[in-house]
Amino acid sequence: MSHFVVIGAGQAGAALVAKLRSQGFDGHITLLGAEDAPPYQRPPLSKAYLLGEMARERLFLRPEAWYAENGVELRLDTPVEAIDAKARSVTLSGGETLSYDRLALCTGAHPRRLPGAIGGDLPGVLTMRDLADADRLSPEMVEGRRLLVVGGGYIGLEAAAVARKRGLEVILVETADRILSRVAAPQTSDYFRDLHARHGVDIREGCGLERLLGEDRVTGARLSDGTRIEVDFAIAGVGVDPATDLAEGAGLAIENGIRCDIHCRSSDEHIWAAGDCASLLWTDMRIRLESVGNAIDMAETAALNMLGRGVEYRPKPWFWSDQYDVKLQIAGLNAGWDAVHVRAGATPAQASHWYYRGAKLIAVDAMNDSRAYMVGKRLIDAGKSPDPARVADPDTDLKALLA
Repeated sequence: MSHFVVIGAGQAGAALVAKLRSQGFDGHITLLGAEDAPPYQRPPLSKAYLLGEMARERLFLRPEAWYAENGVELRLDTPVEAIDAKARSVTLSGGETLSYDRLALCTGAHPRRLPGAIGGDLPGVLTMRDLADADRLSPEMVEGRRLLVVGGGYIGLEAAAVARKRGLEVILVETADRILSRVAAPQTSDYFRDLHARHGVDIREGCGLERLLGEDRVTGARLSDGTRIEVDFAIAGVGVDPATDLAEGAGLAIENGIRCDIHCRSSDEHIWAAGDCASLLWTDMRIRLESVGNAIDMAETAALNMLGRGVEYRPKPWFWSDQYDVKLQIAGLNAGWDAVHVRAGATPAQASHWYYRGAKLIAVDAMNDSRAYMVGKRLIDAGKSPDPARVADPDTDLKALLA
């Protein structure tokens, strides 16, 4: 009987094993998870779960009993130490060895931590990535306390929004000259800067963290502009790195993640990868897509190809972020944009930003405007690029752009 092993019990790993079973694979499946919780949703961690609006059990993608009922051996709290690609085996943290016929790596990504040299290892300096992070962070979120958020990307901004909703004072520092500078146009940065300012977040752009202060616990920070501030705790929202240690140890090709071909196969013919840990070729770029949609779609494609189906993976990037009462929906990838056209919405809270590279529409940021998002996504998927003047004209019927 064939044995398929999946390392990583997150969104991608859960989608992959479910797809294998739904496609009729009747061999042995082992799903290995380093955490002690069954596969769960990550996006609510920094939103509804941290706000206390979602119970732990509601995070789970499926009831834990589903795995046994569907012949999936789910082994939690089981880190993998090494992969022997030649022998086709994995070694678990306790020394046990499992042989495999096909292996899938769904190992995700690790949050970057602040260097110990600047106090990043002090107690009270936290990250926001997994369930354990959220559980450590929740008791810190006490009304009236002061939080320092380091990093003005989406994770940092979402953490700031939750903290303000729970009544904390928030200072956010961003080394770059504007928040979201690496992922969005200035127009989108302006929108979210104004949103957070109206909710009382003290955003300091062009201002880095020089050092965290404290002995037994973080108590303050010295910023690059020379100011010192007192804080009760800090969150590092400075990005993630793909979890490639196992793949590197196995000799797999690494290029901004585990290098995969169009079939989600790694450089080893018996190993596939999916989700945040995997890099893929998209148009003329090798990219990683850190999103739920990509984790599911890539994992399901990998599952089909582990069964020999020869299906090509053609991602259709989309993302979202919830902050206060604003839902940001992003269609496409804005890499290489040279013009952004702003379309006003029906209310001041509504807006959409349309990214063009030359005459080609490549991405849309839609704030509280699901219609603009859906139309933009359909246009991008179809390879259609409407006249930017029509896009920016609020009198233009969005649906007419699809004609």
